[in-house]
Amino acid sequence: MADLSLKRQLEEKIITTTKGKPEEETSTAVISGPVLKKIKIEDKNGSITAVNEHSEPNDDANVNGKTTETNSRTKVKGMALVKLEYLIDIALNKSSNPTENDDAAEVHGKDNRDNGGSKKSKNKKQKGQNKERKFGSWGDAIKLCNTRAHHSEFSPAVCNFGANCKMGHDLREYLESGKRRDLDTFGGNCPVWEAHGRCHDGWKCRFVGSHSKEIEHEDGRKELVLTEDPTRITETSGEDERTGVFNIVGTDEKLALSKRRMKLEKSEKYFSWLEKDSKEMEKIYHKRKETAGDGRELKEENRAQFIDPPLLPSEKRRIYFNAQTPVLAPLTTQGNLPFRRMCVEFGAQVTYSEMAFAMPLVQGQKNDWALLKAHATEISPPRVPSTIVKGYDNSKDLKFGAQIESNQVMPAMKATEALTALVPHLRVVDLNCGCPIDVICKDGGGSALLDSHSKLEKMVRGMNIVSQDIPITVKIRMGTKDSKPTANQLIERMAFGGLQCRDRLGAPGCAAITLHGRSKQQRYTKDANWEYIAQCAALVKSYNEKKNDLADTIREPDARTQANTPNGNMYFIGNGDCYSHVQYLDNIQNSGVDSIMIARGALVKPWIFEEIEKGDYIDKSATERLSYIEKFARYGLEAWGSDEMGVGLTRRFLLEWLSFAHRYVPVGILDHLPPSLQDRPPAYRSRDDLETLLASENYIDWIKISEMFLGPAHKDFTFVPKHKSNAYEAPDYEAEG
Repeated sequence: MADLSLKRQLEEKIITTTKGKPEEETSTAVISGPVLKKIKIEDKNGSITAVNEHSEPNDDANVNGKTTETNSRTKVKGMALVKLEYLIDIALNKSSNPTENDDAAEVHGKDNRDNGGSKKSKNKKQKGQNKERKFGSWGDAIKLCNTRAHHSEFSPAVCNFGANCKMGHDLREYLESGKRRDLDTFGGNCPVWEAHGRCHDGWKCRFVGSHSKEIEHEDGRKELVLTEDPTRITETSGEDERTGVFNIVGTDEKLALSKRRMKLEKSEKYFSWLEKDSKEMEKIYHKRKETAGDGRELKEENRAQFIDPPLLPSEKRRIYFNAQTPVLAPLTTQGNLPFRRMCVEFGAQVTYSEMAFAMPLVQGQKNDWALLKAHATEISPPRVPSTIVKGYDNSKDLKFGAQIESNQVMPAMKATEALTALVPHLRVVDLNCGCPIDVICKDGGGSALLDSHSKLEKMVRGMNIVSQDIPITVKIRMGTKDSKPTANQLIERMAFGGLQCRDRLGAPGCAAITLHGRSKQQRYTKDANWEYIAQCAALVKSYNEKKNDLADTIREPDARTQANTPNGNMYFIGNGDCYSHVQYLDNIQNSGVDSIMIARGALVKPWIFEEIEKGDYIDKSATERLSYIEKFARYGLEAWGSDEMGVGLTRRFLLEWLSFAHRYVPVGILDHLPPSLQDRPPAYRSRDDLETLLASENYIDWIKISEMFLGPAHKDFTFVPKHKSNAYEAPDYEAEG
């Protein structure tokens, strides 16, 4: 069915912009490729050729186990070195297509996942981001009452609203005119029913014809009934009706949070002490400035004035990072459950939720709590070597962690306490200190914490106090300014604590730090600074010796205040621009990090985890890549439902992924390896029509790809691309009514 649909889409895809092709290849009906990036590049002899970046060409490279020859062409920074036989129209004018702004790849901008509508101008190429993105609305013409949605026609549940119910109760009317016709994708069979033996959307399912039938009773009446396959049903494979989904927080718990009926006593008790302690510290600071004399006497006098904290952190579960545990970064919007599930299948060993805001979590807002859902594959232990560190129990470990953002100590603590109480399957709770978006930083969150070391230390200490046995980690950047990296100072503070606290309270208890090799000012421009990451990695490794030089060595530090490794060291993970197994292994070996977190590289090429595992480049065919899109669609329907709402959400997030996936340039047509995430290709000819379609920068083509598996879009569905450049010269798109 997918092949027939693909053929139909390709036959319909006619464009008129063919002047970029050589004259002998130009025709009136051509498959659209990527927006052509036209350049003129000359080699040392003055001959026109395609060139590229900062390193010498590799010797013969290994792709899919085969040796591919490279030549002596050099590489220009920012331009992928495509093989000569695939280049087209090397012209004098450079493309005006800007490099995409990737701020929203790892950070939380505005992300309305529900409704809205938007019109956009045509026939003009724009730059930058679409900041006010809306996605229309989609739903059934008649809203079927839930008392009818999951029951046979003659045996509905009792509707508590009775005659006052505003929902539909006539099942046959709903099926005839209240919902769109069934989809014929996936062979007309419901992917959810095929996977789990039942469909949780009942009559609302867009494939309901595949799991329903009409039966005739003895009295001649005909009844519509839903069908199930008992052999496929596993009652215990999930925590709610969505089979295989875990970390479900119920409505009662979220309501208790919103009504402040859920007591977060540890956070309140510790924060009350923290406020008093901070005031005492402030008095001492001013006293030191005013008093001259023996500092030792003043120190002893001050020590007696402090009150010990009312709570101590619990012993934490041991975690483990090494070269065999590549990490999928927390990715806002794109890092959803279906995408993470697919990356785990490719070989990702650690995953994170999308970034959730601490205050909405404390307030019980369902959108942020929904981000904590994990698939069954994510709650299994990561793959680790048989011989590992002492004290680590792999059977108690798992892949999935939560990331939160906060600009204040109290919300961070309360959110952590609520998380660890309500979400049973968490590896770590990670605090985001790297988000560079202004809307977050101006309120003191994200990267703004990089200039507030004392506040950040208090956050980590407090989170560590209330997190039960779940470790606390942080993700940071080099600093806020390009010229003033401060990560080295912050790492030391996370390892030992501030000078005023380490003697009394010990270390904050940070289990791991992830360092993104860019500053807040850089956002996602320029290359990540792996030299600085290496310097910080060396600093982390020196802390074993430095611990012996602390001012107060009379007593052994409390193990509960240390990082959760046998020797008290933190794990250190690098992040930035990893796009191949070569870069991954090179940075592991030369930078001294324990593991590497992969973000945009996984969005463009999710099989990067497979390449890391196999240690080889993998030249995925267009057919294979299309099968991953089909897999995402299946997983999306399982996660969000196969009704109209679920299909719309699956389409929306599939399009979000395609906004990154279209940038992939097949390694089989490259003359320079390893590829760079920052490179953009010149105008090139794909190896087949499907590969051309998958490389299209036009979001209209992404919608057409989504229709191969999700059918025509709802008439009220709209999609505004994240990058304005992806929407230029896009004709009006008419969805099915």
